[in-house]
Amino acid sequence: MPTKIRLQRHGKKRYAYFHVVIADSRAPRDGKFIEKLGTYNPNTNPATIDIDFDSALSWVKKGAQPTDTVRALLSYTGVMHKNHLDKGVLKGALTQEQADAKFEDWLTAKQDKINAKKDGLSAAEIAEAKKRHEAEAEANKKKADAIAAKNVVEEVVEAVEETAEAVVDAVADVVADATEEPKADEANEENKEA
Repeated sequence: MPTKIRLQRHGKKRYAYFHVVIADSRAPRDGKFIEKLGTYNPNTNPATIDIDFDSALSWVKKGAQPTDTVRALLSYTGVMHKNHLDKGVLKGALTQEQADAKFEDWLTAKQDKINAKKDGLSAAEIAEAKKRHEAEAEANKKKADAIAAKNVVEEVVEAVEETAEAVVDAVADVVADATEEPKADEANEENKEA
């Protein structure tokens, strides 16, 4: 029975995550499988890869063939590199201690690279949030300036209207006073004549 290490799709439409499984190559994609090795979620940044290292390594050593994507996942987690170093030990190219030291160095370098990417992403998120905040503050300032300008214009218009009303009232009073005085004079003259 030829076994393959492959992905089994789960999740909802356009938001898939995958189980990494050992299955017969003739079985359907989401069908019967022998063993579940872990999960792979490409929806996060960086992608979440959770694979049982020892079990995956034992299946690779037994001859299970990974698909292209699973081979990339196993390389990312170090299973393929550990398998390569173990083959070197079997051939006598290096000792088990040297292989373990090389693998530990590789693991620390890989972990540093992953942490640097996470830090870079978080720094980029912080920078993006700061940029959005500054843009929003600038937009709020423009809106406040526009409202202040509108209020100033309304105040000026009200002041002009009040001044115009006061001028009209003053002119009306002057005109009324001018027309009332001759009538009063005429009334005084008529009283004198009488």
